[in-house]
Amino acid sequence: MQKREIVTRALNFRDMPYVPWHFKFTVEAREKVLNYLADRDIEEYLQNHILELGDDVGFFKHLGDDLYQDVFGVIWDRSIDKDIGNVRGYLLPEPSLKGYAFPDPRDKRYFKDIPGKIEKYGDRFRLYAMGFSLFERAWTMRGMENLLTDFCLNTDFVHELMESITQYNLEQIDEALKYDIDGIELGDDWGQQRGLIMGYDMWKEFIYPYLKRTYRFIKDRGKYVFIHSCGDVDELFDDLADIGVDCFNPFQPEVMDVRALLKQYHRKLSFWGGLSIQRILPYGSVDDVIRETRELIEAGKEGGYIFAPSHAVEGDAPVENIIAFIETAVSQPGFRV
Repeated sequence: MQKREIVTRALNFRDMPYVPWHFKFTVEAREKVLNYLADRDIEEYLQNHILELGDDVGFFKHLGDDLYQDVFGVIWDRSIDKDIGNVRGYLLPEPSLKGYAFPDPRDKRYFKDIPGKIEKYGDRFRLYAMGFSLFERAWTMRGMENLLTDFCLNTDFVHELMESITQYNLEQIDEALKYDIDGIELGDDWGQQRGLIMGYDMWKEFIYPYLKRTYRFIKDRGKYVFIHSCGDVDELFDDLADIGVDCFNPFQPEVMDVRALLKQYHRKLSFWGGLSIQRILPYGSVDDVIRETRELIEAGKEGGYIFAPSHAVEGDAPVENIIAFIETAVSQPGFRV
């Protein structure tokens, strides 16, 4: 049974020979794994079940030193955060799109690696990833404080901005669906450690309508909808499931009861993540990591679950802990390379 089918069966709450997994790493954590492996191939070692396609945020231009520019024109400083960076300045200093031209959503650079990756890793579940897909794209352009102020004072502009981003997304998704892929992953952080950044009412007014259209566009074409949102957002799960979300990531145990939610949303919503990157991976023992990994895998055996840490593994995790969860997952009875 191919990994692609294992993931599909998990998403549909069907019997599986084992629980699938997919692992991501920051630059520092990946270096730790590479050093541990020496000359061994990391992809062969991880045996990931998901093939992430596309260019996610669209970092196509290196400006020199630690500065990068995304396809929308936002400049990112990676002097601290080496993976994404921190936004420098404001692309939209005023609540207006006047004079701003959106980039080409069908830019070939997003899709150029897809055929080769599918040829090489064709047994995996194929997921086209779009990071910073709505709220995040809006605040990176306008500035977080400015955008949240706009939610109160410049509502027409907020809807114009969200509509423009949504149209961009729909065109890019339409282009991505020309390839043999299984689903679309939309990244858009709405949560903080306690509650939503903007509150439920504003989420429902300014974000929900555009999500609903986007998810329907994907579902009408027979594909799976994956969403990524960090933070305490489980109050949104009913809304998300109702408008077509199949799988939620990263499933953070620090802000939600992952085992209870697996039971509560069984056959309604799947989850991907769950292993603590804030507590267990950086501060726990190898035995702690193995025990938690086994318990999560056991909880996911009835379907609706893809095992993983609750985000890309950070560089503060000891390599022994990283290797522990990888090898515990790979050693599941029923998995064969």
